[in-house]
Amino acid sequence: MTWHAFGDGTSVGTNGSEGGTIVLDEEHADGARITLERDGDIAPWAITCGVYGLMVHTRFFAARPTAEAECEAMKRALSGIVSQIGAADLAEQARLAHNFVDRFPT
Repeated sequence: MTWHAFGDGTSVGTNGSEGGTIVLDEEHADGARITLERDGDIAPWAITCGVYGLMVHTRFFAARPTAEAECEAMKRALSGIVSQIGAADLAEQARLAHNFVDRFPT
């Protein structure tokens, strides 16, 4: 996995897309991003992630330990997607995105 702080970590502490405060914001070198927020508009914890040009997905959690564990699991799965996407046709890319959302429901 090749994950690094998005924007050199400058987004941490700022407002995220779910109205909360960003506590983790990382980008994969092959084109994915994942953001963990606390105290959002909908839930105490939110994870928003995506693969550039393919999908964006958001999940909500009541407790930090669960959100952090799911964030790590999602990072591993996103790494798998970006490792396959270059060789995948559009139908396969759609299948990868659908499988991810099914595995990590809202």
